[in-house]
Amino acid sequence: EARIEQLEKELSAQKETKKKEQELLTIGGRLQLDYNRFDGAYNAINDGEYGSDIFPRRVRLSAEGERDDLDFTLIMDFSEGDAEILLMRFRYNGFENGPKIKFGRIREDISLDALTSSKDLALIERSAYANTMSPYFRYGVSAYQHFDSGLRYAVGVYKNDAFGSDGKDETSDLSLAISSRLTWSNVYGDGRVLHLGGWHSLRQMDGDILGSSFARGEVRETEVRLLNYSAGGETVAVDQINQYGVEFGWQRDALLIQAEYGEREIETLDSSSPLDGETYEGYYVQASYFLTGESRRFSKGSAKWGSPKGVSNAWEVAARFSSFDASSDSQGTELDTFSLGASYYLNSDVRFMLNYVHSEVSGPGALALVGNEDEGDAITARIHYEF
Repeated sequence: EARIEQLEKELSAQKETKKKEQELLTIGGRLQLDYNRFDGAYNAINDGEYGSDIFPRRVRLSAEGERDDLDFTLIMDFSEGDAEILLMRFRYNGFENGPKIKFGRIREDISLDALTSSKDLALIERSAYANTMSPYFRYGVSAYQHFDSGLRYAVGVYKNDAFGSDGKDETSDLSLAISSRLTWSNVYGDGRVLHLGGWHSLRQMDGDILGSSFARGEVRETEVRLLNYSAGGETVAVDQINQYGVEFGWQRDALLIQAEYGEREIETLDSSSPLDGETYEGYYVQASYFLTGESRRFSKGSAKWGSPKGVSNAWEVAARFSSFDASSDSQGTELDTFSLGASYYLNSDVRFMLNYVHSEVSGPGALALVGNEDEGDAITARIHYEF
């Protein structure tokens, strides 16, 4: 009987070990199918007539797992037709009471809106502010840590092949970016959070041309990108970019309000350029509310919000006003955008979204960019499926 009991224990241990080995690798994915209909400034090259499109916004497969103190995540994106490595993150968790280290192709810790996963967005597209400021995923290494006091820091060094840079200088050495984010968050009960933060990013451009289009008007696949610093003028070779921003979030149960403000300063390669030392600035204010009473989840470890856990048969409404000024004395545009949206969560994996978006374009380069079509309207829709 003792021997049988011992064999049963050994068999149970083997089954548990096999189960853990099977759970070492997890496969998942994300499908987002979008429909857009737009006019005015969004379709200025066609005299503002209605345009429309249906397209896969995101088609992703992911694999993740862990062994000992190291975990990894790989995400491949197929939405553009070819396979692309979106994220390839290795993370070391072995420092007791110390930071976590990430390396590989990882998301830079810049902007609350930019850090929010696409599966958790309250509106279909992120703000023009986030799309201007964040380079999203880049190769590099970073460290981050959260404390019981609510403080969290993150600092990283990355290859800067964003914003028009090819990632190398004239000697084929890497062009680098150093980015950091410091936040404080107070979670004072279920669904109640106060969040404050700031971030900074210094990016070497090494004489590369700064990309002309900073962002779309928060509608994907339109004919014209409405936020353009060179409209009516010229692009410029840049030595480095200095970016910084502040962020705010406040949640009370079903209501979440968040806002950000930031600036981008450029140092041109030619110090006599009229754009040398030019500063571009932007902000947004956004509110979302669950009509069915759910609360978004706040992650202390990453200092950002996600969708409610176990959500089912839920309705959420959201509104955002964003503004970004990419103009100088003689060129560039300023973009103001208002978005209004509703989402239905069938369950945690299936979601239907519908947005109305209105944009207004101004600035010295507006005439060259959109002619007399200085306003645009769009209806956007999305089916989201997570597996």
